[in-house]
Amino acid sequence: MIILGIDPGYAIVGYGVLDTDGMKPKVYGVIRTEAGNPIEDRLSEIYDNMMELLSTFRPDHVAIEKLYFNTNEKTAINVSQARGVILLACVKCGVKVYEYTPLQVKMSVVGYGRAEKQQIMDMTKRLLGLKKIPRPDDAADALAIALCHANSTGSLLMNL
Repeated sequence: MIILGIDPGYAIVGYGVLDTDGMKPKVYGVIRTEAGNPIEDRLSEIYDNMMELLSTFRPDHVAIEKLYFNTNEKTAINVSQARGVILLACVKCGVKVYEYTPLQVKMSVVGYGRAEKQQIMDMTKRLLGLKKIPRPDDAADALAIALCHANSTGSLLMNL
């Protein structure tokens, strides 16, 4: 199974493509948008890049982080808009989307709901047999989200 993990954002969208056959990442990285551009241009850029990722890797499932904000309302609205564009791209490509809270990701990858970011990134590296932690952080987060989904669907990761 091919899983596309997404860490949503409007400045940076992290992505990680995971092949559960051997639990190896195919690719990971980020979609960046220019801070000075109007939000509609940034959303269009995110949509176009998502459509390209979806058509290139043809994932069976997309796993995306549920949003949780307790401070900046403007950031929450912009990230929510970007997340909507990402979900739209998935629907247009006919890919099923699964949502996970940060707590679910931490529990699945580390086994502890209050794990620190560095712990999650280190465990993601270990579970995927990578030589170094994926950079930038948004890409590592996307791979952790993909791992969480792989874990929840009963992949080989469950047998580690």
